Amino acid sequence: MKSPTSKLRRVATLAASAAGAAALVLAGTGAAQAGPLLSGPGPSRAPGSTGRPASPHAVPGSEVHNPFMAQDGRSAMHGDSYASNTQPQGGPLGRHPGVTGSSKVTDPKDPAQCATATFLRNGLMVLNCGGASHHPTLRLEDPATLKDLASYPLPVRPSTYQAAATGNPALMFSDTSGSYYYLDNRDRIVIASADQHIQRLTVNHISSGRWEFKQSDNWDLRPYLSHTCATAADPDPKGECDPVTAVQVDYQGLMWWVSDHGRVGTVDADTGTVRTVDLHGEQIENSFSTGPDGAFIATDHALYKMHAGPDGTPRTDWRETYDRGTRTKPGQINQGTGATPALLGNKYAGITDNADPRMHVLVYRRGNHVNGNRLVCSVPVFRPGAGATENSLTAWGNGFSVENDYGYTSTKSTQGGRSTPGGITKIEVNKAGTGCKVAWTSKEQSPTVVTKLSRSNGLLYAYSKPESSKGVDAWYLSAIDWRTGKTRFRILTGTGDAYNNNWSPITLGPDGSAYISTYSGIVRVHDRTGR
Repeated sequence: MKSPTSKLRRVATLAASAAGAAALVLAGTGAAQAGPLLSGPGPSRAPGSTGRPASPHAVPGSEVHNPFMAQDGRSAMHGDSYASNTQPQGGPLGRHPGVTGSSKVTDPKDPAQCATATFLRNGLMVLNCGGASHHPTLRLEDPATLKDLASYPLPVRPSTYQAAATGNPALMFSDTSGSYYYLDNRDRIVIASADQHIQRLTVNHISSGRWEFKQSDNWDLRPYLSHTCATAADPDPKGECDPVTAVQVDYQGLMWWVSDHGRVGTVDADTGTVRTVDLHGEQIENSFSTGPDGAFIATDHALYKMHAGPDGTPRTDWRETYDRGTRTKPGQINQGTGATPALLGNKYAGITDNADPRMHVLVYRRGNHVNGNRLVCSVPVFRPGAGATENSLTAWGNGFSVENDYGYTSTKSTQGGRSTPGGITKIEVNKAGTGCKVAWTSKEQSPTVVTKLSRSNGLLYAYSKPESSKGVDAWYLSAIDWRTGKTRFRILTGTGDAYNNNWSPITLGPDGSAYISTYSGIVRVHDRTGR
């Protein structure tokens, strides 16, 4: 595959513009806050928090930190460049739990979901929030009060314009552009925005209680992508649009990006040089991971390991196809794996397939040259005809866990007391690296959350929505023992759609709080140790 070469001019934003090149600054007193999250009907009829407080038990494991990213657990949706969905800090132990919710809705008819949460070195939280009738927005948050300190508008996803024009909200989830970003080692936000640009932003303290986002760099990828994309003026253009799905950085500091239509590229941040390859006929709807040994990218046909050649061109080290099934299952975006590749230690990479009647967890050896099969194991999980995932695996020690998202197509899937089949399964690779076994299966019904494992306390955090014969739609932060699969406790966060995470992750904060991004804002669950 040949790669075009070009120099992109680095654009330094020096002043505010109506196009959103500079921040909107809010007073530190919390001006323009949207208010608390409001529970739906039936909170008094919902089962309360259950279980007992847990004791922390660290779980052993290892990974190599990416020197060009912020601290592990603070830097990305999936926690780190391994996409391990683990965090070194602790989380709630269920000791006198407190729950706080903050709505980010500006239009009562429109959700304001925050897809990614990260933490700066100073402890402040950065959210990436979006909605159907307003611009996606980066928000700087006080992690204790959940009040906005600053905001920055981002371009609207093309599929959002299509959804608005057709009245079909499901189209909003037909691509994932603008959802993923990472914090680099200098606390800068690097985001692949929905207008086919990569933006780099700083967070600046202006004065007491006042902050701003400011764009420092902007790389235009439109010369390398089909860019006849939907707009407010033309929601149904006659042409092709190839949104940028995600951006990540490798262990040499080179930025990588992937697009919906299967293009993989790199950007040299110093020179602006862009190199690309085209994975013809394959789609990339998820983020990707990087390790010291390269980039790991999953398409709807295969898992790739790549590295950058001397000139920055992505080169394929190996490609492994998997069973992609014959349909897009309810609970998935396309006909293929729903999992961002998760790296385990220095040997393994894991994804899921899309096989019928049962989905499998697939574990591969990462080395460029292996003796025997690259595939270590293919382990069937969940009931026949009722298994799918659209989330990355959680990977730590010698194990991978997978959540069952089958059956979730919109918030209607969990309304009126309904839920999805659910289930979370952990598999373990044996010491010889010759196979895997199921370690445990939990019955937790966690419809769509990106689970997170605290390495320091050994709890896997999920977001549960049990069925209710009373028609109550109650949501719980659930803590599962990583070793045994037993649920230690559940903490009621609220009821109704406002508390539905709707594909967003759990993120553990520096102080041990758990943050759940929801359909209408953000929820904080924390131990009240002073009681």
